[in-house]
Amino acid sequence: MVVIRKEQMDQMGDEEYRKFEEKMVAHLNEFFPDQCEELGEEEVRKAIAYGVNRAASYGIEIERDVCNYIDLMFAIGKDYDTDPDEPWAGQILNDESFETPTEKVNTLYDEALRRIDEVARREEG
Repeated sequence: MVVIRKEQMDQMGDEEYRKFEEKMVAHLNEFFPDQCEELGEEEVRKAIAYGVNRAASYGIEIERDVCNYIDLMFAIGKDYDTDPDEPWAGQILNDESFETPTEKVNTLYDEALRRIDEVARREEG
């Protein structure tokens, strides 16, 4: 399990962070190709750094969890965690009753997928 520590985020040249960033660039281009093309590589990298820092502010540091957090940024919006139109996200992220950050991220991700699916169903019919 890879953990991204604050020191790694602060030192953008850190090898572990760069490896993570490269994996995230490839991942985001695979799953969000239109957004990545529109943003361009430099802005995608900035979005990754932003997401890493935002995730860390909620105690989310495990690589897979950070990836899920950033995926939701691309799926819902950059500041979904503080968006007044999406209060559920901030409520989950600020809920201290979760035993682990992974449990928190999994709950967040599941709720986001449920809401996205609900919107898609409404748009269909």
